[in-house]
Amino acid sequence: MPANLLEIRNLSRSFKLGGMVLGKRIVAVDNASLRLPGDKPQIMSIVGESGSGKTTLARMILRLLTPTSGDIVLGGVPLSVYGKRRNRKAFLKKVQPIFQNPFTSFSAQRTVDSYLFETALNLDVAANRKEAQEVVTEVLRSVGLELAAVKGKYPNQFSGGELQRISIARALIPKPSLIVADEPVAMIDASLRMNIVNLFRRLKDEYNVSFVYITHDLSTAYYVSDYIATMYRGQLIEFGEARSILNDPSHPYTELLLDSIPRVGNKWDENVVLSDTDAAEAGSAGCRFSGRCPYVREACRAAEPYMVDIAPKHQALCIMHNDYQTIDTGRS
Repeated sequence: MPANLLEIRNLSRSFKLGGMVLGKRIVAVDNASLRLPGDKPQIMSIVGESGSGKTTLARMILRLLTPTSGDIVLGGVPLSVYGKRRNRKAFLKKVQPIFQNPFTSFSAQRTVDSYLFETALNLDVAANRKEAQEVVTEVLRSVGLELAAVKGKYPNQFSGGELQRISIARALIPKPSLIVADEPVAMIDASLRMNIVNLFRRLKDEYNVSFVYITHDLSTAYYVSDYIATMYRGQLIEFGEARSILNDPSHPYTELLLDSIPRVGNKWDENVVLSDTDAAEAGSAGCRFSGRCPYVREACRAAEPYMVDIAPKHQALCIMHNDYQTIDTGRS
């Protein structure tokens, strides 16, 4: 059996806000665990509303944040191995980022193509400028652009969608095993978002690269995912193969998220947002979703749920699936 491409083991990250005495400790990611198989390239979407912890999780995978506790393992190798400065290049050959706002990924004072050539040379993908040009030409064509149309131009000479394609091309240069894309379509016109998502699907097989796709755009996650991880208030509450989760969501929050996806004949009200909890509720006993769960029972407010297997490659963190046989969920 091939090693898992990505393993997250009991991962947590907390932040201290305010002063030493009156400050508060915020747990952005709380004891999250998941495994992304490495037998073939996959797209794993991490979904959830703002404040769910999904971007913090992405930043830890990218080594932009250090976990408070727990481990991240890439292809059987702990990320801590790449902690030393001399190992940074080895890490960047394996994992590449794509950020939300492509305009902040490039300096307005530099031409965009200079970043592409620099990446090819600095990561030892090319030995000289001529080889780098061949690499840059290839990756640009893979995202539907030509070097002649990019060369010598500055970021403000491109649309957001074009610039995000260039960001994707840059990430492909070292041919990584994993690309972490943090809200990559959030700054792109809605009519063009599916173009980027379709590009991920094609590049996944063309470059044999897996994607961690961080998003609150549920319609694209619904369409593109091989695996889905749902986060709520720092907790990973459901994880598994996309088909299993989409056909049979096993956490009430995932149900609500999926119900918000626009479908033929149904208007999607983009202004509808689930109410958030305050700090006191977040730290209270019981399930964090109990305050707005349509199936809530007294046990949900008293007991902390634990993750269980719903089906092969499908897990959920919900008391209705725990050993509380007296709970009437009201579900058929």
